[in-house]
Amino acid sequence: MSRHRNRRRRWRLEPRAGPLVAGRTDRCGGVRADGTARAGGRGGREGQATVELALTLPVVLMLVLAVVQVGLVVAADLRAIQAAREGARAAAVDARVGAPRTAAVAAGLDASRCTVTTGPRGAPGTQVRVEVRCRVPTDVPLIGPLLGDVSVGAAAVMRVET
Repeated sequence: MSRHRNRRRRWRLEPRAGPLVAGRTDRCGGVRADGTARAGGRGGREGQATVELALTLPVVLMLVLAVVQVGLVVAADLRAIQAAREGARAAAVDARVGAPRTAAVAAGLDASRCTVTTGPRGAPGTQVRVEVRCRVPTDVPLIGPLLGDVSVGAAAVMRVET
């Protein structure tokens, strides 16, 4: 077994005798111009964290709201893609004129903000094209008024079956 011990140096702070001399610091590090010690010794940085928070919080909040708005637009784009596929499938199997629009709206579109365009439906074996265009409102506070409404769209092509 080793004889060496883990020794730590222990420092004791002795109080200074007499008044603080101008230009010298106290134990906490603060000196006023007249030579008297500052309470706390932080050097006037008490409100620094508050100022930093006040400067960075609006920027971080805008970034979070922008990410939320982008997520909403991407979700609307995915709904438009799904609606175009459903509309093309309906046009491929159903000869009725309104079938693609009905299927697209049933897939989750807001009928008042979307248009569904169907290409000419030919004989079985030909292709039919359905295009969906939607206007997506930007409703997120602070970000929506900066961007305005966004237009998303998708198209799908399928082979006519009947």
